[in-house]
Amino acid sequence: MYNLSCYNPSSFILVGIPGLEKFHSWIGIPFCVIYVLAVVGNCTLLYLIAVEHSLHEPMFFFLAMLATTDLVLSTATVPKLLSNLWLGSQEITFSGCLTQMFFLHFSFVVDSAILLAMAFDRYAAICFPLRYTTILTPRVLIKLVVSIVGRSFSVILPDVFLLKRLPFCGTRIIPHTYCEHIGVARLSSADISVNIWYGFSVPLMTVMSDVILIAVSYTIILRAVFQLSSQGARQKALSTCGSHVCVILMFYTPAFFSIIAHRFGHSVPRNVLILFANLYVAIPPALNPVVYGVKTKQIQDKFILLFSLKKTQ
Repeated sequence: MYNLSCYNPSSFILVGIPGLEKFHSWIGIPFCVIYVLAVVGNCTLLYLIAVEHSLHEPMFFFLAMLATTDLVLSTATVPKLLSNLWLGSQEITFSGCLTQMFFLHFSFVVDSAILLAMAFDRYAAICFPLRYTTILTPRVLIKLVVSIVGRSFSVILPDVFLLKRLPFCGTRIIPHTYCEHIGVARLSSADISVNIWYGFSVPLMTVMSDVILIAVSYTIILRAVFQLSSQGARQKALSTCGSHVCVILMFYTPAFFSIIAHRFGHSVPRNVLILFANLYVAIPPALNPVVYGVKTKQIQDKFILLFSLKKTQ
């Protein structure tokens, strides 16, 4: 019975942000505001793209995918964080922990793949403008969606089984606000070398390859843009990429900083790392709709039209 409970623990304890327990209730306020902004912003974006026929283009299709994934990413972590900080609800079931971990890593890999697909969209629009509609047909878009979701699901699902095979006979206290693969695996007294190597290879195979392909795409795009004879045409081409570049920087820069800090920043206080990790999963989903609303004229116009219609009713 003891061994059985080790392999099927009832629950874990998420301690929150160690060392800042006195400030938990105050820390929860900005996270709540950010989460509400993320939900309202992304839902508004999805509504505009769904109801406005002029936004039924490949670029906005990928943007709708990004908004959906951002909702999954923030919802997988922030509500549990708020219940921990405000209500002291630190316990999470083993199945709940695995579910949270899966959707956290799954949405991260999906987000990365969507940014790559959006880079391909900009590449096709700028380098092959006359063939753009024949390249990104509805059938091609469906294939891209299936491949993005299929790849992400197939590389993250093994994480669940790699954790389920481990015994958790010792401490079940997770010094964090959410469950992530290696953090949970380290609680086991068994050999977790497979988990570590798999956890290292998945970002290398997926996210790093996405970054390299995005860089290649934008190298080709910039070369094509600066070959244009008209200054106005160059500015117009570059402006269509501005919002995408901003989102790429907001997504990858904190991720790489977080990885470096966890690997090499042993002098950085743990509560700082945990706060940064939570800001990373909360802020980009809230800012992405703002970036696209400000930098994309079609969305900006439809957004203003939507609220002007509501005021006149």
